[in-house]
Amino acid sequence: MHTLKFFDDLFSPKKLLIIDGLGALLSAFLLGVVLVRFESQVGMPRNSLYVLAAFPCIFAIYDLISYFQGPQKWGKLLQGIAWANLLYCCLSIGFAIYHFHQLTRLGWVYFLGELAIVAALATLELKVAREGRFRL
Repeated sequence: MHTLKFFDDLFSPKKLLIIDGLGALLSAFLLGVVLVRFESQVGMPRNSLYVLAAFPCIFAIYDLISYFQGPQKWGKLLQGIAWANLLYCCLSIGFAIYHFHQLTRLGWVYFLGELAIVAALATLELKVAREGRFRL
């Protein structure tokens, strides 16, 4: 019984929004600062990295605004960020495929790793939004 409460608390909508927002900030920093510095080791062109970094910045703002909304809006807000995350995954895959011959192994590891994490988080967000148990 205590284990279920732990997971309910861990994956509450507000905590998911915090996790998503912090993850978005981390992605933006990695894409827009770190990977840009190591462009030749990653293989993704600088302009593409900046384009990809813009989306997590927008998502972090969305998460911050959503965090301060009431429980009655959390379901739709979680669904919104979950679908945005999944669309970002598609965009990221598209960029990786477009730059297929330029990407290094390190680049593939980064983009596939990010894809796995973001897709897993989006799936969890959709599940929590569907269940509809929102509390403060």
